[in-house]
Amino acid sequence: MLDAKLSQAKKLFNITSQNEQLPNSKTKLLTITSGKGGVGKSTFTANIAHILSKKNLKVLVLDADIGLANMQVLFDIRPQYTLFDYINGQKNLKEIIVDTRYKNISLIAGKSGYQYSSNSNSFIFSRLVLDILALNIYDILIVDTGAGLNDYVKEFLRVSTNILAITSTDPSALTDVYSLIKMLSIEKNGLMLCFNHTKSDNIGIAISNSLINLGKKNRLKDDFMIKYIGSVPSSEKISSIARTRKIFVNEFPFDEVAVKLNNVVDNLLKSI
Repeated sequence: MLDAKLSQAKKLFNITSQNEQLPNSKTKLLTITSGKGGVGKSTFTANIAHILSKKNLKVLVLDADIGLANMQVLFDIRPQYTLFDYINGQKNLKEIIVDTRYKNISLIAGKSGYQYSSNSNSFIFSRLVLDILALNIYDILIVDTGAGLNDYVKEFLRVSTNILAITSTDPSALTDVYSLIKMLSIEKNGLMLCFNHTKSDNIGIAISNSLINLGKKNRLKDDFMIKYIGSVPSSEKISSIARTRKIFVNEFPFDEVAVKLNNVVDNLLKSI
């Protein structure tokens, strides 16, 4: 059964690689990635999902951090099934989708500590994304990838039509995000870039321009576009709220961080 799924997934992946869009689906696909861990990507994703839901958009979050899933913690739910129950053929797609306590937000959970065989990496995750889009239920599917550029992350990126990279001004984070840019420039037309734990938009704009100039210097694809969509400052409240399994923008909607996140979402919606 799994071999048949893998074969079908590969065919669908090849079609999607050529068209970069699933026909007859209203669902916008957004993949959030980082290159480096520790930049607050998952917390950022949960808050972005909440802001989108408050705009009356129906959002599905897919926790694609293979082996280190934590989105169910942020949404304070204990899902009975995970994406692996679907991948392994034990449950159908609708059975692994769980509603959160936030209106318009649903989740497909990952499984922390799960060791998925590297020999099984044959477009099966791309197939999962395509099957979700084929449901034609949600306005936006947000895929929260793991850190780094392992094979699992690359597979989600390959099938994605809209990619948002979250980074910080830390030199190692910038090195990793530039590696991401180089990889994406081969097959994609661009990515959106947002800075976390960054004091001002001016810093984010300046570093984005530096990355663009570095890409030109190293002769990356001419039509590859890096689009800066905002910066979010640090706040001790974010980590403390996350520990209580609550969503920051829901608890502090008028905080500076919440205002900046709303600006990021406004720019995001203009881009997708």
